[in-house]
Amino acid sequence: MSEKKYSGSEMAKSRHKSRELALHTLYACEADNGGQWEPMLETIAENEQLGSNTKIYARDLVRAAIENMEHIDSLLAMKAANWELRRMAAIDRNVLRLAVAELIYFKDTVPFKVVIDEAVEIAKTYGTDASGKFVNGVLDSVRKKLFPKPAAEA
Repeated sequence: MSEKKYSGSEMAKSRHKSRELALHTLYACEADNGGQWEPMLETIAENEQLGSNTKIYARDLVRAAIENMEHIDSLLAMKAANWELRRMAAIDRNVLRLAVAELIYFKDTVPFKVVIDEAVEIAKTYGTDASGKFVNGVLDSVRKKLFPKPAAEA
């Protein structure tokens, strides 16, 4: 993706759309009992008339989440106090999976604060009234595990 073509706000909007597309794809695949994610992403992107840059980042996010789901789910299970993954709302679970994938595998591209803020906003948009707070709490806990402050900063 050529980032020179975009202003900061255009890039942010494109990434936001990518995250939404990734969520729609994961959710649809889960509802389809593990359906093929790549054709699903293409169909959703086509229906929503999304551009290629949006699809590229969404594809990278979904691939990272699916290929590393066992690791991501183990982190979530450890940090989502008193919540079994299978009992979480599907939207919340998939927002969390994508955000954790982005925290781990895109850490050099996207600051963790942006990842968490975006996940919270998407959870508020597509989840329940409590989704934003729930996603924020779990992701903050995961972030602390993944990126503990050095002793000098503590």
